[in-house]
Amino acid sequence: MSCVTVEPGGAVIKLNLDNTIMRFHAIWLRDNACDSETRDPISGQRLIALREIPSETLISHAQVEANGLRVTFEPENKVICYDFDWLIENNYDKGKNLRTGWISTDQETWDSGLDLLPSCDFNLLMEKSTSTLNWMADLRKYGFSKIAKGPVEEGALFKIIDLFGYVRETNYGKHFEVRTEVNPSNLAYTGLALQAHTDNPYRDPVPTIQLLYCLESSAAGGENMLVDGFKAVMRLRDENEGYFDLLSKYSARFEYKNNKDVHLKSRRPIIELSSDGELLAIRFNNRSMSTVNDVPFNEMSEWYAAYRRLSEIIDEPDMEITFRLNPGESFIVDNTRVLHARKGYSGTGKRWLQGCYADKDGLNSAFHSLKKSLAEETHNEA
Repeated sequence: MSCVTVEPGGAVIKLNLDNTIMRFHAIWLRDNACDSETRDPISGQRLIALREIPSETLISHAQVEANGLRVTFEPENKVICYDFDWLIENNYDKGKNLRTGWISTDQETWDSGLDLLPSCDFNLLMEKSTSTLNWMADLRKYGFSKIAKGPVEEGALFKIIDLFGYVRETNYGKHFEVRTEVNPSNLAYTGLALQAHTDNPYRDPVPTIQLLYCLESSAAGGENMLVDGFKAVMRLRDENEGYFDLLSKYSARFEYKNNKDVHLKSRRPIIELSSDGELLAIRFNNRSMSTVNDVPFNEMSEWYAAYRRLSEIIDEPDMEITFRLNPGESFIVDNTRVLHARKGYSGTGKRWLQGCYADKDGLNSAFHSLKKSLAEETHNEA
């Protein structure tokens, strides 16, 4: 049995849905009204500013209907209906006893025990079907995914980015080539092994998606490795919460420059948290770490101990998954979460990958839009 009561004064209502109690403020409900005078029905953007809503807004009447809640606001004498599912989704009257470093429910951490790597064939992705939606869901869940059976042709990586967004162009260009070079501008262009890292921590903002696409792979070695940075950070927190706090409290500094016209700097913590403790990002790149000088003198030693321990965790074999890319195969990572690395490879044979950057907002937008579109198709067919 569901019921609602307006508390004395009308500033708050109390809604009981199947013995779940939720309270909502009048001004919050009025500001979030979804009627056509308050929000554009297509974009969902507000059509009025908060100053246009009376500061003395109160609720004069509320009643439970079949699938929602009907509320009357004064002094406007405005009636708005709210969907129960929407109220449940946006309920803010609940205790948040989540431990600092929590992650959202649509994410799942992993280590070397991950049984099946998320993957999809290139041609299935291009169909923008349920396979594409599942691939996007896996990428959001695990922070990475592979793509198999793609064309062995230059620029094929752009077709994958076109599924959900736009290329994030940098000083490396619209894309970059990963292969051995003479006098390279970046260690990634040598045959040296690379420690697991996130890319471009010296940028503000950091590119949040990275894609690497294999065109040639005849050199011995050069296997790709991935590490779930969120898993590593949580492991550090569980071992030593003081270390976790230091790396999230103080900023590190990152820097990159070439011998021409690029000099990039950023100042961000290695572990980035939201105001309520959600784990948002990890920035870890030993090659690009600059001089750290934001940590107070009496905590610098401990900060370095924390940094060292996180590095050790990231380097442990049970944290990584390893695979080899063959021509026409690629992988994509959430660059704010998943660290990537490479085994060293020989000077014989060839290894050629093309890479580029994009951003997660495009991925998230495409995911929600495709999910809605496929659901509507299913409904219409029924």
